[in-house]
Amino acid sequence: MRKITLTAAAAALLFAASCNNSNSDKAETTTAQAAADTTGAQALAVDATSTTVHWQATHKGGLAPRFGTISVTGGTLSVDKGAVTGGSFDVDMNTLKVDTASVTEKDKKATDLEGHLKSPDFFDVAKHPTAKFVITKVSPFDASKDKSLMEGATNIVSGNLTIKDSTVNVTFPAKITVTDGNADVQAKFTVDRTTWGLKYGATGTNPADWAISKDIELDINLKAVKK
Repeated sequence: MRKITLTAAAAALLFAASCNNSNSDKAETTTAQAAADTTGAQALAVDATSTTVHWQATHKGGLAPRFGTISVTGGTLSVDKGAVTGGSFDVDMNTLKVDTASVTEKDKKATDLEGHLKSPDFFDVAKHPTAKFVITKVSPFDASKDKSLMEGATNIVSGNLTIKDSTVNVTFPAKITVTDGNADVQAKFTVDRTTWGLKYGATGTNPADWAISKDIELDINLKAVKK
């Protein structure tokens, strides 16, 4: 009986640790919304070579963090009167990479995890090679009511994130800078992958039974320049 009790307690502790992510904001989600009206705005081209997207997830209740990168292929940001008002960008799911530094177990390989993440268990990139983000709203960050773990947050951004065949609207704080006609958007937030139907390793009502955390942390630095 003692062994069972200790095991349950340990599982609960690990689950609590995985949920207590102090490095990023938890994105709010809702149903898909209409794209932001960009009439009259200047369209800047997303610079895929200087834009970076890092991701991180955890395995077995918060243990064995895995992290890596994924590439943006292009898009636009709309700027009006020195402020970003809308836009969109595409992500090439085939570029998903697992950093070898995150896989330290002798019997595991980063390339094996990459293959699994690209399989039908997760993102099924053969059928769904592109993910897309479309901005639906950009509003000023109000420090009196808005909270963020990102230092210097300037805006609240909402957008439709399409993964596989599912589109969900996500809202998160961001730091947006527009200078000399160029734009830079920085954001770091966490989403629940099961919202898009990515339920592998996280089925059942008891979090202690999940093999993989539901949370995925995204760290985005989006650069856009004059066309």
